[in-house]
Amino acid sequence: MDLEELFHVEQRFTRGEVERMIGVSRRQLDYWTRLRLVFPKARWGERFFSFSDLVALETIKRLSAGRVPARRLRRAMVALERQLGQAAAPLSALRVSVNGSQVVVQPPDADGRLIEPLTGQFVMNFETSELAGRVRALASHTAEEWFEIGLACDASPDSLAQAADAYRRAIEISQDWVEAYINLGTTLYQLNRMEESREMFEQAAGLDPQNALAEFNLGCVLERLGEIDGAVSHLLRATELQPSLADAHLNLALAFEKRGKASAATRHLSLYLRYEPQGPWAEFARTRLERYVAAQTSTPSGKITPFRYTK
Repeated sequence: MDLEELFHVEQRFTRGEVERMIGVSRRQLDYWTRLRLVFPKARWGERFFSFSDLVALETIKRLSAGRVPARRLRRAMVALERQLGQAAAPLSALRVSVNGSQVVVQPPDADGRLIEPLTGQFVMNFETSELAGRVRALASHTAEEWFEIGLACDASPDSLAQAADAYRRAIEISQDWVEAYINLGTTLYQLNRMEESREMFEQAAGLDPQNALAEFNLGCVLERLGEIDGAVSHLLRATELQPSLADAHLNLALAFEKRGKASAATRHLSLYLRYEPQGPWAEFARTRLERYVAAQTSTPSGKITPFRYTK
């Protein structure tokens, strides 16, 4: 194995490193990962991206800048995988471009020919013309395009209001798009518009009762609104749907603390550390857990023994 092969096998980059190198936000990385356009490895509470992932991310970023929504790209990739097999169609090995509104790809063994994956037909090998670009610019945005605009805007505190508007427009066009409701709810939360945020997460959870992220976010906003029992209920539901959702365990621990339930708080702090031993809140969780363990050791019965002093 030569050095180049060794690099491709072993070199891994953390999420923070990828954000800086590629120039994308964490929200974008998480979204593209959920769409299975990239395949980071999860280790020690962190995600690690390969060199192939970086190549794929550069392609996704370029297409997003050209108003090609990630969901459209994912549909194209799924169609291409059916035709060529998944091993022959990794995004990092393809030349992907646009022809008008189409996503077209050049597979490694296609002799320079371009395929439109959704139809399986070969297309002419040319870049989008200036006229086609003008027509596309005049056309109304699709729901997916509004969603991508929201992703680009919510990376900065200065453009959160624009992000919220973009997500709302996406929902107006695609009223059952759970991901758009979740992102709008998160953006409204950051804007401190809690009741509106709550409404979005409730709608997301209603549309998809199996969505752990919707349940988690709803629990978070309810905790912020002071509705601790409701927060606990939804956070517990999130951990039932996705036991490895570490942040849900941490938030549950803090909610149980407010209810004076030390044993439940201890359990969820331990679960947070199991799933994210090197996570951003790991030191905080360890400190809190040590405090509980010390308290339980000093009072094994869980009750404070009253002492009297003689005078």
